[in-house]
Amino acid sequence: MFKRNKPSATDRKRELFAQGATQSLLKNDIKNFHSLSQLVLSAGGLRKTASKHSKTTHFEIEILDAQTRKQICIVDKVSPTSTLRDVKQKIHKACPQWYPSRIGLQLEHGGPFLKDYVTIQSIAASSIVTLYFTDLGQQVSWTTVFLAEYTGPLLIYLIFYMRLTYIYDAKESSRRFRHPVVHLACFCHCLHYARYLLETLFVHKLSGEHTPLKNLIKGCAFYWGFTCWIAYYINHPQYTPPSFGNRQITVSVLNFLICEAGNHFINVVLAHPNHTGHNACFPSPSYNPFTWLFMFVSCPNYTYEIGSWISFTIMTQTLPVGIFALLLSIQMSLWAQKKHKVYLKKFDSYVHRKSAMIPFIL
Repeated sequence: MFKRNKPSATDRKRELFAQGATQSLLKNDIKNFHSLSQLVLSAGGLRKTASKHSKTTHFEIEILDAQTRKQICIVDKVSPTSTLRDVKQKIHKACPQWYPSRIGLQLEHGGPFLKDYVTIQSIAASSIVTLYFTDLGQQVSWTTVFLAEYTGPLLIYLIFYMRLTYIYDAKESSRRFRHPVVHLACFCHCLHYARYLLETLFVHKLSGEHTPLKNLIKGCAFYWGFTCWIAYYINHPQYTPPSFGNRQITVSVLNFLICEAGNHFINVVLAHPNHTGHNACFPSPSYNPFTWLFMFVSCPNYTYEIGSWISFTIMTQTLPVGIFALLLSIQMSLWAQKKHKVYLKKFDSYVHRKSAMIPFIL
């Protein structure tokens, strides 16, 4: 057998030096690999998606004037879950002359106004967010607009229905017999606007957003003005009943009531959470036959609304009602086409075969 020689001191030093160099190289390789991994992750989309705002606990909001691009104020220490409504409240504290309802915020100059429910985290690209400010002017809530638009016609029509002496001649009013259609017209007109008022208060889920005051003025002028014109002719002592008598009146009244019921049930369906939330789906017909119109049009509430006023026109056979129904039809057809385009983008598989308001036509 061969006897193994005992390593010398020099050999031990060389061996230890080699082991140290190997460990140092391994450590350097691991460190370099880690650095390379960090570089790849930071350059790619994975790190950006995974750690977006993960270390940002508060944001700083810079508010610039949309016209002059000058800085108005800075809102600091804004949490990621804060909404633009919260930001508007803080802007109001810094600048009391601007109420939250007057403040319009844009993510980019000339872009759309952001909704109040949008969170800061969803629009922030970094810890500093720049928003453009626009003064929207004096605002009113949509609830106020609807209540004013519908309360006026309800009261105005009743004033003309009572044939007050400062509107009609007292002697002529006392001598003239009122045709039953005059009473039916008052009932149908009041029913229509009373339903609108009740639905505004208890059915419609308004977002709480506001609209310029000029829209309230224009809406009230339109509805109140036409109500005065319509009520004056229908309740006039010299008003003549429809040409085809009771048959024309009966058919039109029944159709009016059917359209009013259909409009109400459609509004109830549209107010359901499944059709208004983020996971909304297109309304589908139910066991209620008034909802079956969803199979043919995207906006059956407008269809029923136009049907009501066409029926009222036939029932009363007056020119002012016909002009009002025509103008309302034009406006609602524009609204329906606009909503239909939105539905096509959002629910393509549901509404691509439907019409906007009139089945197979419009």
